[in-house]
Amino acid sequence: MANVMLLIDDGFEVAEVLYPYYRMQEAGYAVSVVGPGPGIYHSKHGYPFEADKSPSEVRAEDFKAIIIPGGYAPDKMRTKPRMVELLREGIEKGLLIGSICHGAQMLIEAGALKGKKATCYVSVKTDIMNAGAMYVDTSVVTDGRLVTSRHPGDLPDFCRTLLEMLAK
Repeated sequence: MANVMLLIDDGFEVAEVLYPYYRMQEAGYAVSVVGPGPGIYHSKHGYPFEADKSPSEVRAEDFKAIIIPGGYAPDKMRTKPRMVELLREGIEKGLLIGSICHGAQMLIEAGALKGKKATCYVSVKTDIMNAGAMYVDTSVVTDGRLVTSRHPGDLPDFCRTLLEMLAK
């Protein structure tokens, strides 16, 4: 069974964690939830979700994909060097990278957007453009091994695209 990594920190958007978490499992993937440390993290509305690993406990090459949900969590994760380093390692190893909503803040911090087409939550649009991305306002944008979406309403297209690309 292939492994998928889901990044998490306090302030995550509930739907953007739960929908991919269960959808990936339903498709047969093992999902490791990685936070700055193992333990309970809370959504921006207080919903608890557990990270079972820290960045020091995983290796990017042991996974097929990294998923970055939105909410306030990416703004917190991008200040934690090991979380950003883990994402960079995944990009360098050619993992499929999925980012939705404010997850683009992690892509910016990892230097992953220069010359790429991408989408994100509208309030991050200028930020991704300043990081060198070409913004596209559509439910899902793929550019190589990068899959991006705008908001929770895009989750069906986002997860469907991730699963199609994982199957290749």
